[in-house]
Amino acid sequence: MLRTIERWITPGPGTAAFIDPLFRVLTSLIFIIGGLGHFGAHQEMLDRIAESPWAAEVNMIGDPSWLLWLSGGAFVVAGLTLAVGWMTRASAIILFVTLVPITFAIHIAPGHTGPLFKNVAILGALILIWARGPGAWALDSRHRAPDNGPSG
Repeated sequence: MLRTIERWITPGPGTAAFIDPLFRVLTSLIFIIGGLGHFGAHQEMLDRIAESPWAAEVNMIGDPSWLLWLSGGAFVVAGLTLAVGWMTRASAIILFVTLVPITFAIHIAPGHTGPLFKNVAILGALILIWARGPGAWALDSRHRAPDNGPSG
């Protein structure tokens, strides 16, 4: 019975191919919108950094305002390239490396369990994209040589 259910809920090839771009776009939206927020709500984000228990460490890394500009730029650019599947693995790595310090600086604080684990889930999605590659309907896939099977 469980095998029947598993076969019944397994997506067909057409649906499976549609999942790749959908997954990239849905994952990228949080970075594109959030990155734009680094510009549009700059002062509010600076205030959140100042309230963080890790504010001193953030200031040791660099000027929080500049760090917001840099991370916002990385989020928007790498989010867009991730969405279209161009330089997909590099985009996932850039987003991952940018998100980790933000997660530590802002979300490892009392009362931030929800946002912390949201970021953990997003980091997991980025690892999956990095490991699997761009998938179907990606600009990266257009430049690959066709797979003609095993050479013999």
